Amino acid sequence: MTPVLDLAGIFVFALSGALEGVRKRFDAVGIAVLAFFTAVGGGIVRDLFIGVQPAALRDTAYLLVPIAAAVIAFFWHRQLERAMPGVLVFDAAGLGLFCAVGTSKALHYGLAPMHAVFLGVCTAVGGGVIRDVLSGEKPTLLYDRELYAVPAMLGSTMMAVLYALDVRGFTAILSSAVVAFAFRILAMRYRWRAPLAWGLGGRE
Repeated sequence: MTPVLDLAGIFVFALSGALEGVRKRFDAVGIAVLAFFTAVGGGIVRDLFIGVQPAALRDTAYLLVPIAAAVIAFFWHRQLERAMPGVLVFDAAGLGLFCAVGTSKALHYGLAPMHAVFLGVCTAVGGGVIRDVLSGEKPTLLYDRELYAVPAMLGSTMMAVLYALDVRGFTAILSSAVVAFAFRILAMRYRWRAPLAWGLGGRE
């Protein structure tokens, strides 16, 4: 993934965290902290599992971009809330990019395909889980039936398959990201939901 695409995904995820901080009536510091960990939390978890220094702790851009997103949300949160459908599209793009690059990095460091897919999904959804925990909410990943982790899993799996076929680099990352992005958009468009336990289909 190019640095520009990486930072674009971080910016969109940071906006998500910052807006949640605004809704929770956090102060400016709380909004910035939530923006940072939503944006880079998944990548930090991935790198710690791999055993390398997290990229978010080496490059100042990984700190400055979430801060910029927090400032924007602090002053213009009403405008952002009105533009949420567009933000959700960018969020889907970030999900696709993060699951692909997370899987690619794990494979590069020698992890087995199944473990690499797991870390790819962690990269994509980990920040959202951290956001919910820090904001005092039950992680939506565990109870919200909206398909979010499933598109990430599909993109990560495709990345692992392409890697095994010796298709790597930008082509593999972009292809895998597009698959995850497209599935996420379709899930939002048609309101696809994950199934409940057998016998609970009629209960919410």
